[in-house]
Amino acid sequence: MLDAKDAAETIELLEENYPDSHYYLNFKTPIDLLVAAILSAQTKDEIVNRSTPVLFDRYRTAKDYANADLKELEDCVKSVSFAGNKARNIIKACNIIVKDYCGKVPDSMDALLKLPGIGRKTANTILINAYGIVDGIPVDTWVIKISNRTGLSISAKPDLIEEDLKRIVKRKYWRNFAYVMKAHGHAICKSVVPVCSKCFLNGRCRRNGVTRSD
Repeated sequence: MLDAKDAAETIELLEENYPDSHYYLNFKTPIDLLVAAILSAQTKDEIVNRSTPVLFDRYRTAKDYANADLKELEDCVKSVSFAGNKARNIIKACNIIVKDYCGKVPDSMDALLKLPGIGRKTANTILINAYGIVDGIPVDTWVIKISNRTGLSISAKPDLIEEDLKRIVKRKYWRNFAYVMKAHGHAICKSVVPVCSKCFLNGRCRRNGVTRSD
């Protein structure tokens, strides 16, 4: 794992090179965001964003989703992976939101984690992007991969990676840190073969787990 100085310099370089990074799923309301975030697990962003316009037009509130016909909801999101399971989780989560939170998506980590289909990454995403509450860092596949490769964290467990990052990432960067890491993954630190020869971290990156590079 990088020492504090090297970690800080690595993070600053990442932030400087992707200043326009932002959340990648389209939404207008907290319930839109919750639904889109549930749908996004193991599914490409563009597939989710193609599915949600019709969905958001048909279902506007938590009550709409809670009362939805499972087959009709599943048909609306059939292009995403595990559509049936995700549709069931959306209906179950929205039933809880209607019953326990008067139809409002909760704005606390503990409450969000009690909803079906919501893990810590998704809960952080909702808190940050729906409510501006930045108490953690969403840890997705890109954050895990690049944190490990660069030496920002040596853990494989998302919760432990988040704790590592919260210790070394300046709080002002927490909001967009996951999206900065994703941008770097798409541009240079690609999933299978990273383009290390063109990377601004070349010479300081640990390249942990990298067996081939450009």
